[in-house]
Amino acid sequence: MSQTDQDDPRVRALRAAIRDVPDFPKPGIVFKDLTTLLKDARTYRQAMDLLTESCRDLRPEKIVAIESRGFVPGAVVADRLGIGFAPVRKPGKLPYKRRSRSYALEYGTDSVEIHEDAVSAGERALIVDDVIATGGTAEATGQLVQELGASVAGFAFLVELSFLKGRERLGGADVRSVVVY
Repeated sequence: MSQTDQDDPRVRALRAAIRDVPDFPKPGIVFKDLTTLLKDARTYRQAMDLLTESCRDLRPEKIVAIESRGFVPGAVVADRLGIGFAPVRKPGKLPYKRRSRSYALEYGTDSVEIHEDAVSAGERALIVDDVIATGGTAEATGQLVQELGASVAGFAFLVELSFLKGRERLGGADVRSVVVY
């Protein structure tokens, strides 16, 4: 498991570009707003460069990105690595035969779905999202990928909220994070 060097000036610039929004979505939460990083062409490009380079050695054959914010980095990384892209969505959004996986939230449950033909047996899939917090969605996505017969090459995130210990839910998988809080 690795992360980008947090002392790297490029990472410090990305961290400076991320806006903190206190009390969103509820009191006591400090939301990491990545839209301020993405709206600037230079920081957006730098973030995508660092994310792509951090996971190139995992040799994925498919990017599996989590709805909806994960589509932003996932599609870019897929394009830069010259590999396919498969979306994981909330229930009812995918039109074809699909598999579903539920996972626990702080209060209740949620679930994600993937098309049954999104990944092939034996294929190496890199799971990409914008942020890892508690890790529930990423864990469920990894289970779906494995259920379809593919292997999880690793997980890649623009931001990791390490104090929430999300990577611990990923069973020792290779986790790559660009900016770590």
